[in-house]
Order: sequence, then C-alpha cells, then structure tokens
Amino acid sequence: MDKKRPELLCPAGDMERLKMAVAYGADAVYLAGTMFGMRSFAGNFTPEELKDAVGLCKAHGVAVNITCNTMPRNDEVARLPEWLEYLDDLRVNAVIVADVGSLALVKRHAPHVQIHISTQASIVNYQTASAWYDLGANRVILARELSMDEIREIRAKTPKDLEIEAFVHGAMCVSYSGRCLLSNYMTGRDSNRGACAQPCRYKYALMEEKRPGEYFPVYEDEKGTYIMNSRDMCMIDHIPELIEAGVDSFKIEGRAKSAYYAAIVAGAYRHAVDAALAGEPLDPVWRDEVEHISHRHYSTGFYYGQPGQFTEDARYIRDWQVCALVESCQSDGTAVLSLRNKFAVGEELELVGPDVRPERFTVSAMTDGDGLPLTEARKPQMKLIMKLPRAVPPLSLLRRQASGE
Repeated sequence: MDKKRPELLCPAGDMERLKMAVAYGADAVYLAGTMFGMRSFAGNFTPEELKDAVGLCKAHGVAVNITCNTMPRNDEVARLPEWLEYLDDLRVNAVIVADVGSLALVKRHAPHVQIHISTQASIVNYQTASAWYDLGANRVILARELSMDEIREIRAKTPKDLEIEAFVHGAMCVSYSGRCLLSNYMTGRDSNRGACAQPCRYKYALMEEKRPGEYFPVYEDEKGTYIMNSRDMCMIDHIPELIEAGVDSFKIEGRAKSAYYAAIVAGAYRHAVDAALAGEPLDPVWRDEVEHISHRHYSTGFYYGQPGQFTEDARYIRDWQVCALVESCQSDGTAVLSLRNKFAVGEELELVGPDVRPERFTVSAMTDGDGLPLTEARKPQMKLIMKLPRAVPPLSLLRRQASGE
C-alpha cells in the first residue's frame, strides 16, 4: 500500500539551530517565542527574530510550528490573543497547545493557523484523539508512553485527516508525558513552564536529621540507585514500522540542545526516512551518526514495551567535539571556516555536512583570515582558511573524536 510521505520535524531553539535543521533536511521545525513555550532555556525567538525565521523556512519550503504549550495562568492568557494574532499575520503553519482554553483562543485569534495538540495533553487513546479533532485540532502529538500497537489502533480508529505526530528521538523523562512537580518542589523552577532543573538526574544520598553533613549512599542494588535514570529514545532503526503504523510526523526532541545536535540528528533521520520510503535499508554510515552526538544510552522508548533503566550512571556520552563550521567553500575544496574548538596542523579531523558522508582527513595546512600560516587555531569564532578533502556546502562541520573518558 502506498504510504503518505511522513514529515521530519526538528527542533530549533534559536536561529543558529534553525539554520542547521533546515540545511540538514528538516521538513518542518518547531520553535517558540519568548513566552508560552516549554523550553525557557532554549534561546527562543523575539517577535522580529521569529519573522526572520518564518521567512527563512518559507524560502526553503519548511513548515514552522510554534509552541504555546505551557498551561497559561490568568495574566498570561490575557496576553495570548495578541501573540496569536501576530502568529496568524506571519502565517506560521501551526500552533502547538496543551489545553482546551488555548485551543479556543487559537480558533478565534489565529484562524489561518493549524492547531496541534501537545504531548503535554497525554493523548493515549483514540477517543481522546478524536475528541480533540472534534474541537478543531488538525494534529495530535501522542504521549511518549504508547506502544507501536497502540499507535496503530489510534490511527485505525480516528478520522483519516487527523494527523498523528510521535517522538522518534531524544531525551525521555521520568514523569508522565513530561508533567512533573519534582523540579518545582526542589528548586522552585517549574518544569511545566519550561524551566525544569532536571533533579531526576541528581546523584542522591541520605542524611539523618541529627547528623548534618554525614551522608549515607542510597543503594537500589550493588550498582547504586537509578530509579529516575531514563535513557534517551532512538528509533532510527524502526522508521519503516513507524510509517506502516500511520505516523504522519516524526518528531525529534531537543530545542535546548546544540546546533551540532540539530544538524547531525536531522541529517541522520533525513536519510533514514528517505531510505524507508525508497524501500531500501539505511546505510550504516547514517545510522552511526546518532552515536556522534551527546546522548544518554539509547532505547526504543515505550514502542516495544518498557524501556528499562541504565544502571551504570546518568552521564551523557560525549565522544565527539565540533572544531569548525564551514562558512563557504570553493569548488576545489578551499573553505573559509569559523573556529569552535582549537585544533592544529597534523591532527586528524572528520568532515560531515548536509548530505555529505563523514570523511576523515589530516590537517596539512591552514591560514588565518589574512592568509598568514597557522600551526594551531585557538581563538573562538576566528576565521581560517584551509583545503578540505572535497567541496562541501555551507554549514558543514569539522569534528574530532574527544580524548579522555
């Protein structure tokens, strides 16, 4: 059966990350203004920046979805109509909301914009999905806690023109559908308003009331305690099954993550989706790319049952470091680079970019922006010129394997 082409939906925490997502293959991006979004520590977009972002995306045929998925309080809901009218004027593609009051305001103040229901709404059955559709929703973003079989049933028992979006990659949360009070209680930072301090990742010990400063380790087993240590989701090996299940949009988590993350994950899943639609296996080189970003140990989330817990530690795996960004490149491979981390002549680096297979090479020579020879580039953001193994597009990256742990 011919399947509808699914959308690859990528995070964009700021303009740099947005440009990366677009260059590396996103069909759509989701981002936030400076209010009403669930990631207050992402850079986010001022009204003027958002106008520029929408212009850039429209020029590349990329859809723009705006997150308004906090649960607005009285003072905030009073300001929401003005923001929605601005989004309507910009002709963004969709607004993501989590409550019925916000949905009603979108219908009234942004009539040209689609309505997507946030994963914060905890949609776990076909009746709830259909009810949101009846209220005017164009898409539902399913709870991460669903299995593949449950998604198939939701797709089979909901209106065909209701789109289904599901997470395929990124951080998982110990709470239910991202709704948690732990951060509020311990730090005063509201996780449901985009300010989570991630106390679920802290290393805890026990202290007795009358023995201040005397810590006793907490052990769940001989390896320690890991009751809140969720792994990251990675479904890149299962894209054909997600297409078969009827998922319309594959969502990558990570608006607060780096531009490098935005680029590499978008590129990897771009190739995975294209390979699946062509009926071909994913080239292992692109599968390997998701191992080149900072991440916790991977699992397939709840798609095939309980994801389980990783019992060794809660640290990120950070095996690769970005050295430079390609600003421009001539046909012979001579490139102008912007430095991100120092490197020297004689070092082995790896070149990767939009639809550019990773390629290792040894730095033989480089100059600064004035053409003076360099043996080591050290000053962040400095311009340098060097010959790459081949011509590559702007926003390609030079990286190296990190030393140490």
